Amino acid sequence: MSHEKYYTMNINGKNAIVTGGGRGLGKAVALALANEGVNVAITGRNEENLKNTVDEIQKLGVNSAYAVFTIDDEAAVKAGIETLAEKLGGVDILVNNAGIGDFGTIEEMPSETWEQVIKTNLFGVYYAAKAVHPFMKAKGEGDIVNVASTAGLKGGPNMSAYAASKAAVVSLSQSMMAEWRKQNIRVITLTPSTIASDMSIQGGLTDGNPDKVLQPEDFAEWVRDILKMNRRALIANGSIFSTNP
Repeated sequence: MSHEKYYTMNINGKNAIVTGGGRGLGKAVALALANEGVNVAITGRNEENLKNTVDEIQKLGVNSAYAVFTIDDEAAVKAGIETLAEKLGGVDILVNNAGIGDFGTIEEMPSETWEQVIKTNLFGVYYAAKAVHPFMKAKGEGDIVNVASTAGLKGGPNMSAYAASKAAVVSLSQSMMAEWRKQNIRVITLTPSTIASDMSIQGGLTDGNPDKVLQPEDFAEWVRDILKMNRRALIANGSIFSTNP
């Protein structure tokens, strides 16, 4: 007799929203969850990417939907999340993945660019979690995965905006966890190092070599496994690195 059931949960039939789900890490996570039988709605700015990803998700035999909005607009986030929750029939899981990476020196990066990174990466996480929370609170359970970065644990040159935004996400996420765990809502703070996503390849952070560098699918499998843990267990913080970059 297998003891597996005592340690892992079946997440089949649950409803998830993945922000920034049209490509990259978000798309990989959405597909990994759909493969487990999770109904997955995605958000983003590029409607064509979202449509194509929804088609892929639906081919796996689950419900899917998308909403187009920018994550730094609170009213749009609230309306979009509420629409998706209605289409799915509730929200059990939120993966706060949407983010941007603009890199450059403090001297040279325009202030507007710096501010936009903070608005997208920090306020976006805050707005989406706030919009999803009433659904989870009413149900008496839920999971929120906040995607930060190892850059938020240690800043470096040419990444002041990105590192500051992700450090703030780490802190926000830990406060969220402290407040909401009593409501049976697991808030999970993840700090991946460089992954071969569109953002990090275009930003010149990695060549994306699949033999050496973390791939979006690795990250997605990790998120899936954390979500399948028995509800009594909460992975509060986790980092994932490339083994031999």
